[in-house]
Amino acid sequence: MNLKSPAETIFYTIESTIKEYRKSSQKNLSVEVDDMTIDQGMILAFLDKYPEKTQKEIAAMAFKDNASMTRMLDLMEKKKYLKRSINEENRRRYKIEITSKGKQVLKTLAPIITSNRDNALHGISEEEVLQLERILLKIKSNCTS
Repeated sequence: MNLKSPAETIFYTIESTIKEYRKSSQKNLSVEVDDMTIDQGMILAFLDKYPEKTQKEIAAMAFKDNASMTRMLDLMEKKKYLKRSINEENRRRYKIEITSKGKQVLKTLAPIITSNRDNALHGISEEEVLQLERILLKIKSNCTS
């Protein structure tokens, strides 16, 4: 059997690239906001852009299972980045709102996120980024069909 080592595959390269990006992004974020993870920042950003989405929908967007999402929201509520209340339209769901502290952190995060993305894509043309995105979407499609 002539099977490549996992480290010799494109999937390993994709995974290791994401891990390095996340590590670098967390380091840069922690300089300004020392009690937040990049995942928590992503949750805040999704809640800011999609305030009508449910916890379950935000969890799916952030690639989190329901238990992980609940733990993250509990911690973020404890840190006063957001608050949860009973949704009057559907009492089985929470209404999740970003607090003023959370909104201030989002303002702090915006330039950090922009800088992280710019640094990661330094030296890569817009055409190369579009090509990469097309290729990754093809791989994703192959895996979901």
